[in-house]
Amino acid sequence: MTIADSAAGPYLVAMMPNVRDGSSAPPRLRLEMSALYSLPPGVGPERDDPVIAAAMRAAGFEVMHGTSAEHARQLGMRVTCGGRVDRPEQADELARRWVGDGADGGSLHVGTGHEDDAQIDRLVAAIIEAGTRHGICMCIETHRATITQDTWRTVQIAKRHPEVRFNADLSHWYTGLEMVYGDWQAKLDFLQPVFERVRFFHGRIGNSGSIQIGLTHPSAATAIGHFREMWTRGMAGFRRNAGPGDVLPFATELLQPEINYAPLHPDGRGGWTELGDRWSDALTLAGIARACWDAASPA
Repeated sequence: MTIADSAAGPYLVAMMPNVRDGSSAPPRLRLEMSALYSLPPGVGPERDDPVIAAAMRAAGFEVMHGTSAEHARQLGMRVTCGGRVDRPEQADELARRWVGDGADGGSLHVGTGHEDDAQIDRLVAAIIEAGTRHGICMCIETHRATITQDTWRTVQIAKRHPEVRFNADLSHWYTGLEMVYGDWQAKLDFLQPVFERVRFFHGRIGNSGSIQIGLTHPSAATAIGHFREMWTRGMAGFRRNAGPGDVLPFATELLQPEINYAPLHPDGRGGWTELGDRWSDALTLAGIARACWDAASPA
């Protein structure tokens, strides 16, 4: 199934663009570093911005996702944004702000998850129309405590609004919905309408009980295999519908212990220390993303 197979929605004649880099080059994967805050001492590059930016560029990252436009310019990097839409009128306001900041796209948390279908439809339609009107890609993130918190409702959103675009932050479903419990392949097939509309990724891997695990964790090998399958499907959906100058952002979003993502364990001195190495894991995730991109190449 491709976007062209879907019925048209009641939107502007033009379509919301994919994220674009201003070139006429073939569609490509673009690596972004997201939210790599509060690294433990001795992990990753030194804290001053020029060194961080140089290390990111050396590893192939082009964007600091989610930072301010001013900070991104200081780092000499492009901008993609994040935001919230809880009321339909906020979508247009946010699109205007993103364009003014020089962003080429971004990810949205939408609603609380307590909305009925009519409320969801108004929010989604407003986002599609705002992105189309202002020429910027506005991706609804698959996230807990939002309108996309469960797979069934998200697939129905895609069916009712074929022009919707998603940021695939899939650990929320993989862990929160315990996707490994049941028929894995049937679940992937059910989610195909979502995979066809992925235009952004938040790269994080969890297992069936923890939303973010280090990639050397004993459960990581199985989880990595599952995420490879999901990411490859989403990248294939993008590639089937992308044109010259389109890019697919993949942001390695490995979040800090202060917001209960990166796990901690006692340090033996009465305190706590972070398990794993988020800088090394970000580099590993970038390599996995590149491999998925190659696997998603059209035949």
